[in-house]
Amino acid sequence: MSGAVDIVTFGCRLNAYESEVMRARAAEAGLSDAVIFNTCAVTGEAVRQARQAIRKMRRARPDARIIVTGCAAQIDAHQFNAMPEVDRVLGNQEKLNARGFDFGLDQAERVQVNDIMSLRETASHLIAGFDGRARAFVQVQNGCDHRCTFCIIPFGRGNSRSVPAGAVVDQIRTLVENGYAEIVLTGVDITSYGHDLPGAPGLGDLMRRIFKLVPDLARLRLSSIDSVEADPVLFDLIAQEPRLMPHFHLSLQSGDDMILKRMKRRHAMADAAAFVDRVRSSRPDAVFGADIIAGFPTETDGMFENSLAMVGDLDLTYLHVFPYSKRPGTPAARMPQVDGAIIRARAERLRQAGADALARYLKSQIGIAQKALIEDPHLGRTEGFAPIRFKDAQPVGQIISAMPTQTNDTSLIAA
Repeated sequence: MSGAVDIVTFGCRLNAYESEVMRARAAEAGLSDAVIFNTCAVTGEAVRQARQAIRKMRRARPDARIIVTGCAAQIDAHQFNAMPEVDRVLGNQEKLNARGFDFGLDQAERVQVNDIMSLRETASHLIAGFDGRARAFVQVQNGCDHRCTFCIIPFGRGNSRSVPAGAVVDQIRTLVENGYAEIVLTGVDITSYGHDLPGAPGLGDLMRRIFKLVPDLARLRLSSIDSVEADPVLFDLIAQEPRLMPHFHLSLQSGDDMILKRMKRRHAMADAAAFVDRVRSSRPDAVFGADIIAGFPTETDGMFENSLAMVGDLDLTYLHVFPYSKRPGTPAARMPQVDGAIIRARAERLRQAGADALARYLKSQIGIAQKALIEDPHLGRTEGFAPIRFKDAQPVGQIISAMPTQTNDTSLIAA
């Protein structure tokens, strides 16, 4: 739409949070008639989709300014600068500053991407709400100190940096006061939270402070976590704090110990199983999701079968399946690669296993009273993150009681 500033967000919840920061910074800069692409670099496919979307947008809005930022722009600014459709390329730090969106500065450079590894702090950016969303995301951490052999993201996000607890609490209090009933803590590696702060508080310490200082917060949810980094206070909160939602998405990546070693992951399958068992013993209603990569280099049929078996062994419900994507500059790119057709077939088998697992879980919830956060008038999410549909319109952003009476295998259906 002419005159409007639209933001197209790819990838993770942290990007969703940063898109809201950019919305405010672009307004401060007086930007108009523009489209901002907040890109993802987790897979080559994500980068391809971003480039395709940019070309399509230029055809639809020939006079709009197109700004490209996010991890793909941070890692490879040149490829976007070379696109004739693009007016400016911003790095992941520059996108959070109003100056990057100011086209009134004659001296402003077309490419503004600095060394992300030089950053030592992550600033808090106070935002009042999220456009079109019923839940709010709050950044508690950015970057990653680990170097998994398949992952390019540390080069887009830098090393791990934590947001001070006071700033996180202030942000959550503001969002709750503005009517948000559910907050999702997000970052690149949130279970590494606090190692760089005075006293080295853990993620559990931060959450305990949030629950104490924001008593009106109804629901707190965690984004993807690394199970081997879970601290004792986090386990206590899982067992004792009903406002912590019983849905935990785990960064597992594989169900085979040899592949995990070649990925340079820090856990073995026994560690993942121990975490799931410990959580379920104290929180029987816990529901688990996982990231799984299909076709990592050197993965044999037997190794893949271990990943497939993991879905049932750990009783996983929500799967994010990634066909392995070769990322230049990563150690995995130099390993013996699996044939692309085999990768696609394995990914499809994992997705089917995930669909079957979700269908089983949804069936198990029929007839059990639920508390649902309404995301749009006819759709909500239960505490276990199950989608639940309503025939009659419901109040968006509110938590309501609901009784599912049936399922269509992808969502619950309320009476």
